[in-house]
Amino acid sequence: MRPVTTREQVRGGALFALLAACHPLPTLAVTTLATAVSVAAGRPALGCVLVAATVLAGQLSIGWSNDLVDLDRDVEARRPDKPLATGRVSVRVVAGACAVAVGTCVPLSLANGWRAGTAHLLAVAGGWAYNLGLKRTVLSFTPYAVSFALLTAFVTLGLPGEPWPQPWVLGAGALLGVGAHFLNVVPDVGDDLAAGIRGLPQRLGATRSAVVGAGLLVGASGLVVVGPPGRVPAWGWAGLAVAVAAAVSAGAVGVRRTTGRAPFALAVVTAAVAVVLLVSRSAHLT
Repeated sequence: MRPVTTREQVRGGALFALLAACHPLPTLAVTTLATAVSVAAGRPALGCVLVAATVLAGQLSIGWSNDLVDLDRDVEARRPDKPLATGRVSVRVVAGACAVAVGTCVPLSLANGWRAGTAHLLAVAGGWAYNLGLKRTVLSFTPYAVSFALLTAFVTLGLPGEPWPQPWVLGAGALLGVGAHFLNVVPDVGDDLAAGIRGLPQRLGATRSAVVGAGLLVGASGLVVVGPPGRVPAWGWAGLAVAVAAAVSAGAVGVRRTTGRAPFALAVVTAAVAVVLLVSRSAHLT
């Protein structure tokens, strides 16, 4: 006998497909790391919840818009990991969810204060600019550099007095973003070039992009350790060693051109270690 498919199963499958279309790993990673930085910066509990909700809405809109823009390319490439391309979720549902995310992101951003809100909306706009065309150009890295730096500014500008983060914090955010960009692209370089997407990582090739991405992550981790004033504690050097090991592993996996998202997953590990180090030296963020 054929199994009976209930409405609840159909709805559950559609919801899972919708969530899978939002690029869940980067969405959760960016939201979690931004929230951790807000805790380190001294935001109150409700303020940290607001940061999490704001960043989540922005990242959901970026993820869903990416799959909407890339639908024809993903169908042509027969991407089994893309729910829109395989028909597991409809364009109407994803477009509706994306619109809700955008509509939610704007008031949530401004609820953090107009300066912080503007910084976050500009960061989200950078993600959309990448999706809508910059990823096809040699300037594909710029939205990552600007948006990740602005995310750190979003956190601190929401504090009393609306202070900007220290230059080393902005620099570390930018380097983390660009490094993740290079490593995230590595498994898809061949398909991207065939589709006419010639961002900077694609132009450099998979091997060079893996090496550059790893180097940028090492630079970001180093800034977090040596950027704050004063002597670096022993645990700071130990944390840097862990971050460097994760970054080098990400680069090595990318050089071997392993399929899947292992290079990006290791980049997330590196970013997480860097944020832990950032939290440990939170007194010097602004």
